[in-house]
Amino acid sequence: MEDEFAKHEKDYIERYKEKGYISNFYIKNELLINSVTKIEYTPKDIYIVAEHRYEGMSNPDDMSILYILETNQDEKGTFLMAYGPTADSETSAFFNSIPEANISDEKNINK
Repeated sequence: MEDEFAKHEKDYIERYKEKGYISNFYIKNELLINSVTKIEYTPKDIYIVAEHRYEGMSNPDDMSILYILETNQDEKGTFLMAYGPTADSETSAFFNSIPEANISDEKNINK
C-alpha cells in the first residue's frame, strides 16, 4: 500500500535520502553512471531494492517509476524514469536488462 503522505516522487526521494540513498545516476551508452563519482555500471552491477510507480494527476499518460538502487560498489541512490508513451528507449532497455535475481522489494519503506 502506498504511503498517503508520499503522493509525489520527491516525497519518496527525500525519505530514501534519509536512509542513505543519496547518489544520483544517469544513463549514457547503455551504462548507468553516478553523476558525482562517474563510476559506470552495467545492468548486472545494479540491484533494484524497491520501486514506486506514479501516474500524473492531471494527465494519466504522465507516468514514472522511482527506482531505489544499490550497486556492486556499495553506492545507494535513486533513479526516476518516465515510462509509457514518454519513456526513453535507452533507459527502458537498461532497466529491462537488469537480471531478475537483482530485483526485489526488500527495502521498500512502505513495508
